[in-house]
Amino acid sequence: MADYFVICSGRSDRQLQALAGGIVDELRKDGIRPLGVEGRGAARWILLDYGSVIVHVFAPEERDFYGLEKFWSNAQQVVRLV
Repeated sequence: MADYFVICSGRSDRQLQALAGGIVDELRKDGIRPLGVEGRGAARWILLDYGSVIVHVFAPEERDFYGLEKFWSNAQQVVRLV
């Protein structure tokens, strides 16, 4: 069970890969490694599992389709950047 979800999106497959890669690289510098990574090959929805923090990197269409923000609408929003 995660304590936090990070939901973000990029505009191209290359940007999605760069976002996910940048997150993994920066956290690795602090000795934090993901428990799992899903979707890097398809690059339409990349999930980075850090245990208590789950990072979702979406293409815009997939983000709209799955609507995780609506699914978790009762959760407290910590930060929202647009």
